[in-house]
Amino acid sequence: MLPIAILTTGGTIDKVYHDALSEFSVGAPTVPRCFREAGIDGVIAIEEICRKDSLELTDEDRVRLRAAAEARPETRILITHGTDTMTKSDEALRGIPGKTVVFVGAMQPAHLRETDAPFNLGFATAAVQLLPPGVYIAMNGQVFSAGSVKKNRAAGRFERI
Repeated sequence: MLPIAILTTGGTIDKVYHDALSEFSVGAPTVPRCFREAGIDGVIAIEEICRKDSLELTDEDRVRLRAAAEARPETRILITHGTDTMTKSDEALRGIPGKTVVFVGAMQPAHLRETDAPFNLGFATAAVQLLPPGVYIAMNGQVFSAGSVKKNRAAGRFERI
């Protein structure tokens, strides 16, 4: 497996629900557990950038995220991120020379029984190793180039623009 750096920002993939009223918080990154369960190894580093719902991410958070991606020695960067503003963040990371950056998230938290998180993480892990340098979103079995995708909230998926 190629060396991959994982940068985490929070989002639904890391949400923990506390009660029937859907009270939640963004918990610790779920990537280590999902990778362990899937038998994925070889990840060089997991770096937590923040623990936020993506609607709470600021331009300053995106500057920190870009700086962290640029500073990593690995050329393959996987970023876990909330889906609501994933397309805004992928735009903020465009143009990093020599790096393949893949954003991934989940429509349902990884802690739930019915979730797309493990599949999306596995798919994105393969994508980040195979794609040429650039910035992408990998969700639900599809890869989109930065700037070419939008979230369709009603349908619960990403679509090309």
